[in-house]
Amino acid sequence: MNLIDDPSMKEIIVDFCNESDSLVEELEEILSSLEEDIENHANFEKFGQIIDRIMGAAKSIGAKDIATLSELGKTIGYKSSQVNDTPLLEIVVAVLFDSLDIMKQLLTNLREGNKQNLQQINTKAFVTRLNWLSEKFKDIERSSVAYKNNNNNDQLSQNSIDDLLKTLGL
Repeated sequence: MNLIDDPSMKEIIVDFCNESDSLVEELEEILSSLEEDIENHANFEKFGQIIDRIMGAAKSIGAKDIATLSELGKTIGYKSSQVNDTPLLEIVVAVLFDSLDIMKQLLTNLREGNKQNLQQINTKAFVTRLNWLSEKFKDIERSSVAYKNNNNNDQLSQNSIDDLLKTLGL
């Protein structure tokens, strides 16, 4: 049983939602900053790092859709940090704003005990944009923060946007 399915864990779920709401506000500030300075690639990395915190907590409580949506945001953020195409990055910021709006809906539903998941929210236009971005980012390998392994200089691997969309059933 996931924590989200256990009525005795309601307080933990509400705490998760409250903390996630705070992080979403931070993410919106980052995106607003990117609208003013789209070439600040560090902000795309920062976006990925912050949404990763939501992803980890969501996975730990069993909030699968929130976790996967966060992973999509993380992947897009990190891949965007490697792109110098200003018009594309402007679209990325808009798509990330859309993902945060959907995240807010999912958090509200979770807080209220509503079992509505991502497939029940109208995401058709959002998924179309994600598929388009996936095509644009297909040649970018790194989609997470690079790390150095003691044995070699490999980078942390990450699911592709397409794989994450399949996970969501979209």
